Amino acid sequence: MDNGDLDPGTILAHDGRHPYDAVVPPIVQTSLFTFASYQEALRTFAGEEKRSIYSRVGNPTVAEFECRVAALEGAETARGFASGMAAISGAVLANVSAGERIVAVRHLYPDTYRLFETLLPRFGIRTDYVDGGDLAAVAAALPGARLLYLESPTSWVFETQDLAAIGALARRHDVLTIIDNSWATPLLQQPLRHGIDLVVHTASKYLSGHSDTVAGVVAGSTERIARLDAGVIPYLGAKLSPFDAWLLVRGLRTLEVRLRAHEQRALVVARWLAGRPEVIRVRHPALDGRVDGRQLLGSSGLFSFELRDGLSVERFVDALRLFRLGVSWGGHESLVFPAEITLRQAGGPNSARAFGVSPRTIRLHVGLETVADLLADLQRAMAASA
Repeated sequence: MDNGDLDPGTILAHDGRHPYDAVVPPIVQTSLFTFASYQEALRTFAGEEKRSIYSRVGNPTVAEFECRVAALEGAETARGFASGMAAISGAVLANVSAGERIVAVRHLYPDTYRLFETLLPRFGIRTDYVDGGDLAAVAAALPGARLLYLESPTSWVFETQDLAAIGALARRHDVLTIIDNSWATPLLQQPLRHGIDLVVHTASKYLSGHSDTVAGVVAGSTERIARLDAGVIPYLGAKLSPFDAWLLVRGLRTLEVRLRAHEQRALVVARWLAGRPEVIRVRHPALDGRVDGRQLLGSSGLFSFELRDGLSVERFVDALRLFRLGVSWGGHESLVFPAEITLRQAGGPNSARAFGVSPRTIRLHVGLETVADLLADLQRAMAASA
C-alpha cells in the first residue's frame, strides 16, 4: 500500500492486508527461510531477487515495523535493531572511518556520549561538542568533519536546534547528519523533511509505549540505509527480533493517542513545577515557545527541572510513590531519575562540568496516571525534600 498520501494517524492504525486477512500481522517466528531450488538461492544471494534468507538480516515481521516507521518519517526505508544503542552505533559506525572526526551537540544521551568518548577513540575517531543552538559555532566546527550528530531536544536539558539551518550548513561542508528523534517521535518532528540525512529512534520509548521491548530503528534514504546493510547489519548481529517487532507494531497503533495524553499531563506538571518556590527552573520546550508548529509540532512527556540549593534531591526522589525511580521513559508509567546518579556512573562523564548538566537536575517522565494524583505525589515529595 502506498502510504504517501495518508495521515500519520491512519498509517498507525491501518494494517493493510496480511495472510489469512488477519487484522494483526502474524509473527514470522523463524530463524531461517529455505529455497525452492538452487537457481532461486543463486539469484537471491547474487542480489537479483529480494526475499528473506535469515532473520539476523531480514524478517517479514521486522519489515512490517520498518515500513511503518519509514512511512511516518517520510523516509524511503528503515532498519530495525535490537536496541536504541545498536541503532545509534550502527548508524555511526556505518558512516565514520578510523581517524575521522565527529561533531556532536552537547548534552547527548549519556550512553551516546560514552560511545563517543570510550569506544570510538580506540579507532582514532575524535568528537567535538558544540552548542547546537549557536549556528556560528556549528559552522566553525564542521570543516573537516565526517559526521554531525544531533538530538533535538537534547537529553536532560532539552535544548533544540534549527534542523533546516543546520542541515544546510552540513550539506555545504559535505557532512553527514544523524539525529536522535526519540523524544519527539515522527508525529511531532520529521527531521528528514528539514534536510537531515538519517533519523534514529530508541524504539523502546514511545514507539513501543509499554515498557516491554528493547529496540531501535534507523530511517533514511535507500542509499544511506544500504551502507548499514553492507557495513554493519550482517556483522554486528544486533538485528531486531520478530517478536519484538510484533510488539512494536502493536505499540505504534496507539502512539498518537498515547502521545497526546503524555503531552497534556506533562504540560500541567511542568507548569505546576515552574510556579514552585523549590524549583530554580523547568526545562520543557513548550514552556518557552519552541513548540511553534514549524519544526516541533508538539511535546512529549519527558522534561527536567532543577531543585534549589538547600533541598535534598535524595529525599525528594525517595518520597515519591507514583513517580518510580528508574531509567528509560516512554511507557505508561511515570518515572523520575536524578542527574547526579548518571554523572557518577562508572566509565562515563564523572562531573557536572564534563557532561554540562547540573547535579541538581531531576528528570521526570509523566506517564498516563491521573494528573491530580501525580501533582499530589510531587507535593508530598517537595515537603519531604526540605
